[in-house]
Amino acid sequence: MQPKLGIIAGGGKLPLSLARYCQDTDRDYCVVALRGHADEKYLSELPNVDWVRIGAAGQIIQRFKDQKVEDLVMVGPVDRPSIIAAVPDLRGLKFLMRAGRRAFGGDDSLLSAIANELEREGFRIVGIDGLLGNLVTPAGPLTKRKPDEAAERAIQVGLKAARKLGNEDIGQAVVVQATDVLALEDSEGTNELIKRAGALSDGRGDLILVKAKKPDQDRRVDLPAMGLDTVRLAAEQGFTGIAIEAGHSLFVDRNQAIEEAERANLFVVGV
Repeated sequence: MQPKLGIIAGGGKLPLSLARYCQDTDRDYCVVALRGHADEKYLSELPNVDWVRIGAAGQIIQRFKDQKVEDLVMVGPVDRPSIIAAVPDLRGLKFLMRAGRRAFGGDDSLLSAIANELEREGFRIVGIDGLLGNLVTPAGPLTKRKPDEAAERAIQVGLKAARKLGNEDIGQAVVVQATDVLALEDSEGTNELIKRAGALSDGRGDLILVKAKKPDQDRRVDLPAMGLDTVRLAAEQGFTGIAIEAGHSLFVDRNQAIEEAERANLFVVGV
């Protein structure tokens, strides 16, 4: 019998996909949803979801211990709050003291520090790609439309820029127009990057979103992900295509997203 799984739910649909996986495989689970980050429209259909503010570390840990959780997974984007906005409780303050400057670094260093702290509490942190292997992005074109030679060159420019950005632990995605890097992802996330690039574009419509894991990515946390909302937004902003790193990223609602991309004549490729 598999150990009970605790789900720390951030935004998007991935927490729901993981809960459904548990239901389909008869695995016992419970969900702690981070208030202000997790999406109620996805989680409202699940039983026994606890909504907790992000700074309440003691409440989150105690909830999982009361539920006899052994494995924990952190899933879904979380907008980084300021330390003041998070209002950490006593256990959260102890974490900040132990984590030191890692808690004030980039997204990956912060999430890795949180994962390490949870493991200190006796939990085993598991990566979502080990649970939902069917969501891992495959290599090659996923749409009928494929990138042409110019787009292939642009994707290589984008991958180089995305990995440089990842080395600085800032973001995972860039937008390329022809051979120019038009915009870089920051703490606001991929969807805001798409909107910003759309506003910066000169209307040529040859924008390509390129997303890749950070070179030293902690696979337990924060793998690159995309889904229907990303494709829909890119189509609205006049993008030509999307390239996401195969084998190291998650593609949610893949069939629906590909259908949306086909309607918009947008290519999607795993690279």
